[in-house]
Amino acid sequence: MKVRYIHPFPVDEQEMSQIQSQLRNRVEIIPYSGTPTYVCGVDLAYFADQAIAVLVVMNYASKEIVETVYHQDLVSCEYRPGFLAFRELPIFLKAWEKLKTNPDLVFFDGNGRLHPQRVGIATHASFFIQKPTIGIAKNHFLGSYQPPELIQGSFSYIYDQEEVIGAVLRTQTRVKAVYVSIGNWIDLQSCIDFTMHFVGPNSRIPEITRQADLLTRQLRRKADPAP
Repeated sequence: MKVRYIHPFPVDEQEMSQIQSQLRNRVEIIPYSGTPTYVCGVDLAYFADQAIAVLVVMNYASKEIVETVYHQDLVSCEYRPGFLAFRELPIFLKAWEKLKTNPDLVFFDGNGRLHPQRVGIATHASFFIQKPTIGIAKNHFLGSYQPPELIQGSFSYIYDQEEVIGAVLRTQTRVKAVYVSIGNWIDLQSCIDFTMHFVGPNSRIPEITRQADLLTRQLRRKADPAP
C-alpha cells in the first residue's frame, strides 16, 4: 500500500507540537458511508531498542483473516508523553508499505481524538495512509466519564471539559470496558458500531486488534527469547 508522507522523520519536539496543531484542524468527523469490505488492525510491541508493527487484515463480513504483514526495526525516537505517534509511525508505515490488500478502515491499538491535542496515533496515521481510522485503547488516558452499564454494548461518553473526545464501551457483560475514539473521516457512533462488530465471544478487545496483538507477542518472543 502507498504512503503519503506528510512530513519526514525524525521530528524534533518543537516541530511535533506544530505538526499536531496543523493536523488537528484538518480532521473531518463524518459518518462512515456504506459497509467496509476489508478492515485492518494495527498493533506494535517493543523489546530492547527495537519495535515490531503488525497489521492484520480481515474480511468485514466473514471476519476471516486475509493477510498479515509486519515490520521490525530500530526505534529512532525517544518516548515523549503525548507524542507517541512520532515514535511508532515510522515502523508502522514500513509495515503498511508491505500490505497487498487495500483496507477500507483501520483500527489502531491506541487513541485518536482521545489525546491532549486530539491527534493520537489513529488520527495522525490517517493522513499518511488516507484511510478512515479508529482508536481502541485498553486503558483510560484522558478525560472524565460515568462508567457505562455492565451490559454488553453499553457505553458512555468521555469528556474533556464539555467536549466529547471518545467513549467508554462495554464489549462484554461485566467485563472491563475499552476506550474508543475517532481517528479521522468517521464519527463516534460508527467507531462504536464497528468495534462491536468485531467483538468475539471471549475477549473484551475486538478481534481486529486482538489478532494483531497476538501475532505481535509471538514475533516479539521469537525475536527476543530472553525472559
